[in-house]
Amino acid sequence: MPEEMEVPTEHLHEDMEHAAHHSGETWILFVALSSALLAVLAAACSLLAGHRANEAMIEQIQASDQWAYYQAKGVKSAVLESKMELLRTLGKDPDAKDDEKVSEYKNQQKEIEEKAREKENSSAENLASHQILAKGVTVFQIAIALGAISALTKKKWLWFVSLALGAAGVVFFLQGVL
Repeated sequence: MPEEMEVPTEHLHEDMEHAAHHSGETWILFVALSSALLAVLAAACSLLAGHRANEAMIEQIQASDQWAYYQAKGVKSAVLESKMELLRTLGKDPDAKDDEKVSEYKNQQKEIEEKAREKENSSAENLASHQILAKGVTVFQIAIALGAISALTKKKWLWFVSLALGAAGVVFFLQGVL
């Protein structure tokens, strides 16, 4: 069995710390740490946004299926009603079972309509959640980019802007989840 590959990271932290201490810029370590944390949050937010979009699409398809089923019941009911009307026109009494069947179709349509509307509402909620989470992903990405720019240009104020945008991303993330 081959040995697991291991990335030698034990010296990486020391090297970064050493470089930061020699440059007098220890805050850059915190930029790296905060950017890594923002990247994790952006990934989670992106995953949830995709999930919500998929759920919205699936539920909309299910709602469409329910509406097609609703329509089929309506067609069956209309055909039966036409048959009964034709029989009355010919002076014959329609079968009582046909009357019951029309009633049954209409009751089924009410149930189907309720299910279809539930699916539509759930789809709309998932889509709204997706849009909020997508905004969160965008804000997180901008925050990460600003963190990198702050480290490269050694402008601490850009890091603070990055952190503020990261906090805004967290707000979007929480809104999208809750």
